[in-house]
Amino acid sequence: MFKVIDGVLHVEDVSVVELAEELGTPLYITSKAKLEENIEAYKRAFPDAEILYAVKANNNLAIMRIIAKHGFGADVFSGGELYMARLAGFPSNKLLFNGNSKSDEEIEMGIDCNVKFSVDSLDELYTIQKIAEKKGKIVEIAFRVNPDIDPKTHPKIATGLKTSKFGIPWDIALEAYKKAVELPNVKPVGIHCHIGSQIKEIDPFVEALNRLFDLAVEIEKLGVEIRFLDIGGGLAIDYTGEGAPTPQDFANEILPVFNERKKELNSDPKLYLEPGRSLVGNTTILLTKVNAVKKAYKNFVAVDAGFNLLIRPVLYNAYHRVAVANKMDKEAEETYTIVGPICESGDILAEDRKLPKVEKGDLIAIFDTGAYGFVMSSQYNGRPRCAEVLVDGSRWYVVRERESYGDLIYKQRIPDFLL
Repeated sequence: MFKVIDGVLHVEDVSVVELAEELGTPLYITSKAKLEENIEAYKRAFPDAEILYAVKANNNLAIMRIIAKHGFGADVFSGGELYMARLAGFPSNKLLFNGNSKSDEEIEMGIDCNVKFSVDSLDELYTIQKIAEKKGKIVEIAFRVNPDIDPKTHPKIATGLKTSKFGIPWDIALEAYKKAVELPNVKPVGIHCHIGSQIKEIDPFVEALNRLFDLAVEIEKLGVEIRFLDIGGGLAIDYTGEGAPTPQDFANEILPVFNERKKELNSDPKLYLEPGRSLVGNTTILLTKVNAVKKAYKNFVAVDAGFNLLIRPVLYNAYHRVAVANKMDKEAEETYTIVGPICESGDILAEDRKLPKVEKGDLIAIFDTGAYGFVMSSQYNGRPRCAEVLVDGSRWYVVRERESYGDLIYKQRIPDFLL
C-alpha cells in the first residue's frame, strides 16, 4: 500500500509530493486498502468473534465508518467517543461503553443509547442502577476485572497490573457480580478485561483468558448466563521491522483455549476482542516538511510537525520509522535527528537516523502513525492541527480539514470588563 515510484513515496497510487503541493504540510495520509486488509485479517482469524474497534486509537469518522461497514462493533471510552461511534454507523447493540471514570451524564447517555456497559467500580454499578430504575430500563453489563497480569509492555500502557487504576480487583470480582445480580435494573451478561497495549507476546492474553474462564465458572453458580468474554485489545504492531504477531497468530493461541474451556460452562459465551492499534496503526503516515537543517551537537532536521501532532515519541519514547519521501531512491549518507517546532527540548520525533542528504524543503514521512497520532494531538504553541487525507487507489479525500488560526480561539470569550 506504500510504494516508491520514480524515487517518490506513494500511498497506493498517490504521490505524497503531489499531496504536499496541493494541501500543504503537515499531513496525515491513510491508505484505505491497508485498513481493509487489516480488517479482513481479523475477520479471517476470528470468524465467530465479536470484534469491537477501540475508538480511542483513531476517531476519524471516515475511518470508523469503513470499519463499521465491515460489521465490527466499537469499544468507547467516553460520551464523546460514543457520540462519534454512533455517527460513524456502529449499531448500539455492538457498542461497549468502557472507562474507569464515567460521569453521571455519560452513564445516562449510554443508557439512552441502549449500549452495554463495562463497569469499573461499585460506585458506577450503583449509579447505573439508579439511572436505569428512573428510566424504567434494564441495562446489560460486564465488570471490567483486573486480572493482575504483566503484559510486558511500556508501564504507561500496562492496564492489567494490580497497581493499575482500571478494573475491579481480581480478589473481589465475584463479590461484585453477587451485588449486581441483586439489582433489578442491571443484568450481568459478560466479563471484560484489558491488560495493556502494544503487547508483543500472546501468552499474557492466554493467561487472562484462563482467568476469565475461572471466574465465569463461579459466576454461573449465581444464575448468570454468560453471553461474552471480552479479552480486550492491545496486540502489537511492527514499528521497528523486528516483527509482531498477526491476528492469525493471535487466533492460533487464543481460540483453542477458548473453545476447550467453554466446555466447562453451561452458557455459550461469545469471544469479544477490542483491536485498535493493530487495525489502524500501520495504515497511515505523517508527512512533514523540512524547515531547516542545522549542524550542531547533532545534525538536526527541523520539520513542521512536532509532538503537538505526534506525541508518542515524547510520551513513550516510541520508535517510528522515517524516510525522506522525495528521495526514496537515494542512499543514506548521514545521521540525523528529526525535531519539531515546539518550544520543548523533548520535541524529538526520531533520533540518530541514517538518511539520504536532507535539505530544506524535503519531505519526511513518519510511518505507522494511524493509532494514537492525530487523536492525541493538541494546539500547543498556537499551532493549528493538520489535515487528514484518505487515499483510495488513485483518488484521495480530505477527511479532516486543516485548522486555521481562528480555530485556536474558537469558543474563547473576552469578559466585558476587558473590552
